[in-house]
Amino acid sequence: MASTSAQQSNKPVLAPSPFSVPSDLPKLPEVAGTDPTRCVLDSFRIAIAKVVADALEPLTVEQVYQGVDYGKKGEDFTVALPRFKLPGKIDELAKKVIAKFQPDEWIESVTHDRAFLHFRCRTNTLTRLVLDQIHALTYDTASKQPEYGANYLGEGKRVIIEYSSPNIAKSFHVGHLRSTIIGAFLANLYKACGWEVLSLNYLGDWGTQFGLIAVGFEKYGSQEALEKDAIQHLFEIYVKVNAEAEKDPSIRDEAAAWFKRMEDGDEEALKNWRVWRQLSVRKYAEEYDRLNVHFDAYTGESEVPQESMDKALKQLQELNLIEEDNGALRVNLEKYKLGKAVVRKRDGTSIYLTRDIGGAVERYNKYKFDKMIYVISAQQDMHVAQFFKVLELMGFDWAKNLEHVNYGLVQGMSTRKGTVVFLDQIIREAASVMHEQMRKNEDKYNAIEDPEYVAQEIGITGIKIQDMAAKRINNYTFNWDRMLSFEGDTGPYLQYAHVRLSSIERKNPELLPLPAPSQLKTDLLVEPQAREIAFLLGTYPDVVKTALKTHEPSGIVTFGFRLSHAISSAWETVIVKGEQDKEKAKARMALYLAARDVLGAALRLLSIRPLERM
Repeated sequence: MASTSAQQSNKPVLAPSPFSVPSDLPKLPEVAGTDPTRCVLDSFRIAIAKVVADALEPLTVEQVYQGVDYGKKGEDFTVALPRFKLPGKIDELAKKVIAKFQPDEWIESVTHDRAFLHFRCRTNTLTRLVLDQIHALTYDTASKQPEYGANYLGEGKRVIIEYSSPNIAKSFHVGHLRSTIIGAFLANLYKACGWEVLSLNYLGDWGTQFGLIAVGFEKYGSQEALEKDAIQHLFEIYVKVNAEAEKDPSIRDEAAAWFKRMEDGDEEALKNWRVWRQLSVRKYAEEYDRLNVHFDAYTGESEVPQESMDKALKQLQELNLIEEDNGALRVNLEKYKLGKAVVRKRDGTSIYLTRDIGGAVERYNKYKFDKMIYVISAQQDMHVAQFFKVLELMGFDWAKNLEHVNYGLVQGMSTRKGTVVFLDQIIREAASVMHEQMRKNEDKYNAIEDPEYVAQEIGITGIKIQDMAAKRINNYTFNWDRMLSFEGDTGPYLQYAHVRLSSIERKNPELLPLPAPSQLKTDLLVEPQAREIAFLLGTYPDVVKTALKTHEPSGIVTFGFRLSHAISSAWETVIVKGEQDKEKAKARMALYLAARDVLGAALRLLSIRPLERM
């Protein structure tokens, strides 16, 4: 068994799998849509389906397979008999299955409970196949990248995911955090499911606020401060000039006139704006790198050609979808309960919606995507619904492939001193607290190569896990104490579980190198805690598939916590250090290393860098 924690690529997973079910197991029928080389538990589901179908004609293995679900705690799989609508009483049908059942290498028992049949997998087969597959798909892939949990569902398809999208000249504040975290997760998830992914950052780099900043820059601008930290300096200018504009409305008129010059292509008006944009993108890229988030392209509202917007307006007018209101142009969507959408302001300048429409058309023409996902807060639900509806009314067939992944608000997010914060402050403060925690254990602290980096990673993990732990649509209250705790379901707890698993090789060098998984004596892993870990590890490919359907990072987070709890429960009974039977110790170590690799894969899917020491 390889002894280094695997790293994950961002390429789509399309390599053929090296794993196959050993020939000493009974041959199972093939079921359409399953791929046992990608999920070992599919083989057990097929074995269960065969047991039920053999006993209850005219059911087929394919029909029963669709009804084999994970069981409640203590049961591996459950089949609800009423779903098949067979003639006869449920109890009689259950008796038929139990009477015909013969334990084999796949299924060791079946029990009847009211309308359900509960099946238990053969422990040794389960453990052997799960460990073998995790090893093969982590260390022996044609792509040379770990692929356990990955699948081919999106093979040959392209998805564009637009997320984060901060406004230039405004510091990366916590309001952009959720879009960034969720979007990065979705990009990793779609790659793991075989899709070709294009991550786009659609910057707020256009609009009247830039006229306002331009007016403010003439009064308060400093070239030196701009080059030192463009975003911070422009933000300070924006705050100052905004406050001034509250008292003097003529400043807003001046700003609107300046932006009109920008829209008209006045080079003098655009010169400074180009520098601000370039410096801001550079600063954002540094922030994203810290968060382990990477974009394929930075685009923005400014890059939507005027021609595309004019063309969209003309098309809407030709379709009689436009109505005029005091010089403004609107699309009446009231019959769809979506109000009236403004597509051009009274002064003739463009608006978000017009730019979004033009941008979507440009993207489809350029990339011919199969799906485009917009990661935008639930506050914008109406805007996004109007946007999608207008594209549909314009007759674009691909409009049905647009998807809005929305999310709730972060509430109460501030520094520990109570002030409103930018992300940079949150990360610094989280890292500082973690650094203090780490210093408390001098021996461990001295063994860490780069304590500042580790402290920052634990802090970022705490931020991300607090964000992704609940359903994304829920608002949540930012809680410093919970976020930075090593107890309970927190980011530091997950990192600690990974570090603990990574330490096993360092603490037991005499057991290395481990034999190939097929040579391990997995029949010695008899403890219920060991079995629970093996079964959980086997479920991971299904957890990934479910996340693809729901777009919920919380499912992956929950899996990480369940696995970490199972490892914690096993630690005192399924021991490696001090186990006299070397074969048993090796099998246990292999189980823990498989758990490390799968927990690491789950963390990387969440855009978290798993740590080896802390």
